[in-house]
Amino acid sequence: MEFVPTLQQKYKEEVVPALMKEFGYKSVMQVPRLEKIVLNQGLGAATADKKIIEVATEEMTNIAGQKAVQTLSRKDISNFKLRKKMPIGVRVTLRRQRMYEFLERLIVISLPRIRDFKGIDNKLDGRGNYTLGIAEQIIFPEIVIDKVNKITGMNITFVTTAKTDEEAYALLREFGLPFKKDKN
Repeated sequence: MEFVPTLQQKYKEEVVPALMKEFGYKSVMQVPRLEKIVLNQGLGAATADKKIIEVATEEMTNIAGQKAVQTLSRKDISNFKLRKKMPIGVRVTLRRQRMYEFLERLIVISLPRIRDFKGIDNKLDGRGNYTLGIAEQIIFPEIVIDKVNKITGMNITFVTTAKTDEEAYALLREFGLPFKKDKN
């Protein structure tokens, strides 16, 4: 039998029925689902030091369990000493099993490690997607703190098939994302 991540199993067995009941969907195919999770790290300081990008790429690859790619600048900006096609960030897109495995590690291990953690913000983007900003990459167990020379933050974007923020919020809440108690 093939391995199925715990959250993928939970989605099929618990989340789908709960959302069908909550929103009155007639078909399983109407239930919103998580399409992908995108981890993105903008590194403006990389224009001065090339090593920052290499370290960030390695860290992001360790966190995601999948090779991270460098994002390149699109145009020249002289004030920032930026040339076209210079590496200025790192990004990785997770789908299917890796996405569910990462989400589980995020919810169970990483988020509780944040100092003074009271839950994550519940502002969605209006199209059913949610972006979570993380200030320090050291909350992930894959990062060895002794090897970190610069603490950097990152954005984690959850892309769903939900049509409204309300549906996306319900989906992410059912997965177990620890939102702050007061909704909007």
